Amino acid sequence: MTTIHPAKITKVLPESIAAEIGFDAGDAIVAINGTRPRDLIDYQFLCADEVLELEVLDATGKTHHLEIEKDYDDDLGLEFETALFDGLIQCNNRCPFCFIDQQPPGKRSSLYFKDDDYRLSFLYGSYLTLTNLPEKEWQRIEQMRLSPLYVSVHATEPEVRIKLLKNNRAGQILEQLKWFQEKRLQIHAQVVVCPGINDEKHLEQTLRDLTSFHTGEIPAVASIAVVPVGLTRFRPQEDELIPVTQEKAQEVISQVKLLSQEFRQKFGSSVAWLADEWFLIAGEELPSEAEYEEYPQIDNGVGSIRLFVKQFTHAAQELLPPKVSPQRKLTWVVGNAVEKAFKPIVKQLNAVQGLEVNMRALYSDYWGQNISVTGLITGHDLLFHLKGQDLGEGILLPNVMLKHGELIFLDDMTVEEVAHQLNTEIFPVAGVEDLINTCINS
Repeated sequence: MTTIHPAKITKVLPESIAAEIGFDAGDAIVAINGTRPRDLIDYQFLCADEVLELEVLDATGKTHHLEIEKDYDDDLGLEFETALFDGLIQCNNRCPFCFIDQQPPGKRSSLYFKDDDYRLSFLYGSYLTLTNLPEKEWQRIEQMRLSPLYVSVHATEPEVRIKLLKNNRAGQILEQLKWFQEKRLQIHAQVVVCPGINDEKHLEQTLRDLTSFHTGEIPAVASIAVVPVGLTRFRPQEDELIPVTQEKAQEVISQVKLLSQEFRQKFGSSVAWLADEWFLIAGEELPSEAEYEEYPQIDNGVGSIRLFVKQFTHAAQELLPPKVSPQRKLTWVVGNAVEKAFKPIVKQLNAVQGLEVNMRALYSDYWGQNISVTGLITGHDLLFHLKGQDLGEGILLPNVMLKHGELIFLDDMTVEEVAHQLNTEIFPVAGVEDLINTCINS
């Protein structure tokens, strides 16, 4: 039996119902209308009622009982320490390309924790394999209509998927997709291509199988992202994986483009998209913005570069002044994968009189990668590339490099530590507007 812990509050939003009542950070919700919420999904569902009877534990450990009357669906205005109050569903697969297993030892324990939790998939778009779900969780997905979920498929042929996930239950994927179809629930699928294992004819089979579920009013498979396997120098020696070469990237691009054209004629949508990384590895131009449709796989790096450039161009028209005073000089750190694509952005920033932004596009020495996406650049990499250099007034740091909600890099170094060693200020920036505002205001 899983233990459900009280839901610990970390923030009370100002002028919210909870603020009016007098909730404080450190308080914890034990039960709502007699039910102990397992997770944020339960909490949101239970809080939709107009009358709530709450059992609350304050920071001193004292229990309080409150009754709240509010409009249906009104939010209380609370944020919690974690989305799950009963612990994560752990992953029992042994995928050779799993990023968790490609890290050095001795870092914070949370970096080595493998989850395969449908609730994080529903709430935040993280990927799960469906191999670790007991029957009662399948029932809950159906009852609460938890859709869409994000599923790491990788291969639909049972023997190939079993080989990749090292789990006999992995072969049930097509039956599981039929279940989603019957229940009128959706998934977004991911296929991580490992050369020599699930590429070529296996990749075509997987994409054809998946698009066979892209039918009806609510397609069970809403979209597919095709992603290249990412390998680090810490990966296990016996993992049988081959890095994606430029030639392999060009081959996969040709293959998926042909299939996507066929799918567009059949379904009116590409359905399957290539992650931006394929084009960067292949040294080819990114697809046009129109080809990404509604950006259904943006969090998988499908169209994220095009979208960022588009958003920047729009925001720059409104937010960029003709000049700044006093003069400012900043260093913008990104992964070298986006260097070419982001040059027009740097040009626009530097067109502002008095503003000088130098883009430093880094490869990751830490992970041992020649081509690196921005999200994988670590504190070590910043020190390795930038120590002793003139960085101006500080570093513009995309917050995709940091642990969600914290100022910690993937290698466990803190922003404060890195700033101290580089003897400069670091400005974490979240998105386009933040980037522009930090350039002209900080």
